[in-house]
Parts: sequence; structure tokens; C-alpha cells
Amino acid sequence: MTDEELMAAVCKGDQSAYQTIVKQHLTSISHYAYRILGNQKDTEDISQEVFLRLWINAAKWKSEQAKLSTWLHRIAHNLCVDYLRKHGRVQTRDNFEDEIGQIESNNNNGDKNGKLQLLKQAIGKLPENQRSALTLCHYQGFSNREAAVIMNISVKALESAIARAKRNLKNQLSGFDEFTDNTKMINDSDQQQEP
Repeated sequence: MTDEELMAAVCKGDQSAYQTIVKQHLTSISHYAYRILGNQKDTEDISQEVFLRLWINAAKWKSEQAKLSTWLHRIAHNLCVDYLRKHGRVQTRDNFEDEIGQIESNNNNGDKNGKLQLLKQAIGKLPENQRSALTLCHYQGFSNREAAVIMNISVKALESAIARAKRNLKNQLSGFDEFTDNTKMINDSDQQQEP
């Protein structure tokens, strides 16, 4: 069944169609929420709320305006932003550097897992709009145009947020030579994204 057929069935109360949509999109929505929020409990709450809103507001989705995955990610994005505004999450540069030192000592002097953990920590410290833009385009695979729709911003504003995110990551990780290649990889992959 197509997304349109599934959503029409959900509008009529078809639980089987709803379960199919959840199975198709749960992993992507959960990964997105986790990259924005950084913890499993809140990720589960946000994911559950996304699919509750899908069930309640199925008739509001317009296939001619956005793909179903884009619409669901927009709901997830808005819920994550609301959550972060309500609960706040501010990390100082000093705390970040303490965490980096702790991670490095626990991960055998910067092995591959340690580098990945450092990068995740750095991404987690980005402002929400930069983290969202980077996550949607580089990790979730959305085009710049689709990511801009999800975030309810212009493509130019999205591209600016991605550029600022890269600069911030480069600055945060500048003391670690092993990240020179990783930040170059992020820059190179962004050139492949469609505008």
C-alpha cells in the first residue's frame, strides 16, 4: 500500500494500517529524536507522542505538500524543540572539555569508539537548530529542501545552520588531530546534498 492509501485507512480507524506506518517509520523517528535529545527515555516519549499525533491528526496530512516521512519528522522536530525549551539543556565549554578528557581516558587513548563518542558529544553540544539541520541532512538523509520544510525555515537558513554547525564542530574538536579528517568528511558530504 502507498502512504496515501495507508493514511486514508488510518483516517477510517484501521489499526492495521496504523501499525504498518509505525513499523515503517519508528526507527527513523527514534533515531532523529535520540540525536536531538541524547537520551533513551525522552526519545521513547517523543516517538510515542509522534505516533499518537499521527493517529489523532491523520486527516491533516496533505500528500501534495509533504511526504509522510517529512510530515512525521516535522512533528518529531517540533516536539523535540518544545521539550528542549521546556527542560533546557545548556553545557558550558568547561564541562564539555571535562567530558572529552573522561571519554578519552576510558576509550584507550582515542580509539575509533572514543572518536565516535567525542563526535557525538560535540554534536550534542550544538544549539538545537544546528543539531537538527545537521542530523536531518547528514544522518537522516533528507535533502536540504525537505529538511527546511521539517524545520519550517528557508533552504538558505538551513544551509546557514549547517555551515555554523560545521564551524562549531571544527572549533570544539580542533584540539584533536584525529578529527581533521572527520570534519572534512562532513564538509565533503554536504557538497553532495542537493540544495
